[in-house]
Amino acid sequence: MVSCHQQKEVVVSQTYEEPQDPSPSESQNWEELPSGLQASAVSVNKRFVKSIIPDVKEVGSLSAEAWKGERVSGQLVLWTKDSITKVSAEISDFKSESGATIPSDAAQLRFVKYVITDEFAGGCGYRKPEDFAASLAADALDTVASYAVKAKETRPLWITVNVPASTEAGAYKSKITLNIEGQEAKEFEMTLNVVDKVLPSASDWKFHLDLWQNPYAVSRFHNVEPWSQAHWDLLKPLMKRLADAGQKVITVSLNKRPWGGQTFDPFDAMIGWKKKKDGTWEYDFTVFDNWVQFMMDLGIKKQISCYSMVPWGNEFYYFDEAENKEIKIKAPPGTPEYEALWIPFLKQFKAHVQEKGWDGITRIAMDERGPEEMKAMLELLNEHAPEFGVSFADNHKSYKLYPNELKDMSAAFGHPVDEEDLVERRANGYVSTHYVCCSDKFPNTFTFSEPAEGVFIGWYTIAADFDGFLRWAYNSWVENPLQDSRFRAWPAGDTYIVYPDNRSSIRFETLREGIQDAEKIRILREELTAKNDLDTLGYLNEIVAQFNITEKPEDLEGLLQEAKAVLNKLAVK
Repeated sequence: MVSCHQQKEVVVSQTYEEPQDPSPSESQNWEELPSGLQASAVSVNKRFVKSIIPDVKEVGSLSAEAWKGERVSGQLVLWTKDSITKVSAEISDFKSESGATIPSDAAQLRFVKYVITDEFAGGCGYRKPEDFAASLAADALDTVASYAVKAKETRPLWITVNVPASTEAGAYKSKITLNIEGQEAKEFEMTLNVVDKVLPSASDWKFHLDLWQNPYAVSRFHNVEPWSQAHWDLLKPLMKRLADAGQKVITVSLNKRPWGGQTFDPFDAMIGWKKKKDGTWEYDFTVFDNWVQFMMDLGIKKQISCYSMVPWGNEFYYFDEAENKEIKIKAPPGTPEYEALWIPFLKQFKAHVQEKGWDGITRIAMDERGPEEMKAMLELLNEHAPEFGVSFADNHKSYKLYPNELKDMSAAFGHPVDEEDLVERRANGYVSTHYVCCSDKFPNTFTFSEPAEGVFIGWYTIAADFDGFLRWAYNSWVENPLQDSRFRAWPAGDTYIVYPDNRSSIRFETLREGIQDAEKIRILREELTAKNDLDTLGYLNEIVAQFNITEKPEDLEGLLQEAKAVLNKLAVK
């Protein structure tokens, strides 16, 4: 029997329903488990299957090491054979032996929710759900610290600690308590070793993160009018999360459907195009101005990437005043129709961004367009608005053909850029990043990807001497993103990495972790170079060079753990 004073009333938070498991395991002998809720500290790299009993030895403590200003994660896993078990989780202040404290509100406990996923299979290409193995993936971090764990269910709990930059270095201990209805509470000790080194705030990170935003998905999912106050209110926390990961680029759609209909929520034009009765053009920059300023106010202000002078299908839209309707035309680069459309626009757009003071950071952006289209587009851009320069997801080595036009170039993963080109581009102040997409089994951020792959992306970025990373979809949600991450094309999770109502994910947290590591490497390199400590610098570079690989290593998690330990050791050398 459990005495009354040992129990705490558990009130379960309201949250959304998970999907039904499309492939529950039938081989688990849940009845052999002891009664009551079981729990253990586990690796953050482990994704647990809802219907499978965790194959873990129960561990009652967890630890992490962090610089001041860094975010670190931990994970517990809970499982039970019993019917609904109400559980709430709480964490105490972190305290050191010297009496220093990290307040408990620097930490967040979130239960992990499951979403339907599929498999990599052939990667890119349209897919019928019945042709691909479906399962549940633990991914969405729900904004609740209490939950009703059901019978024969495994449920992860994610721990996030944002170490304040003002924290005193040293070892801190905290207690995570699971209050369980009808059962004695379970306690876990968390040790946090704070290294005497400061990681700057994300706004000062040099890593060039470019995750494309889709504000139209937010308005559709929440059923609010685009650009209404309700829409802005929903966008703010979601885009603030992106800013806090070091995002540098604002995604703008110059014209309607720059990527055709490849997303569930197609992009509308952020600029109104009107052809007047006298044949002249009028442009409404209201949405463009409001969106850009909104993102800048959140801290995303290094670059404005404007899509696209070469949209998929070369289709463009405008309102024709004489006909009083929207017109869709096909105008490939190099044609008279293309010039008639873009020359007047570039003239007025150039004047507008100069007036706003954004001319030095505005880029005309393209995504995987062919060499002939690029050549014709660049001829026109160079003649009428060369100061913009181009941002380009490049799978044709176009940077060799146009070394000065591609001021922001992202190379497809697995297609390395020659080192001399990277050095020259950096000397010219140009940005060079890499990207992954549906064709990359490793590394990636699909809902079935190993969490450590997100961390690896940060290490690979700096090992391969890139300035940052591009991923085409921050929040291009599918129809029901909280239930089913599959899409009509591409592996599950390819179209988004965060969830509605500003829910993070295991994938997003581990990607952010890798970016932090890349920043730590950059800082250490700069300091060792300044001190002329070439031996230590050489050692650090050897550790980093291990990650300049395109095939998944046998023990990715172990390799990362060892490399991370080196960073923290060198930080206090």
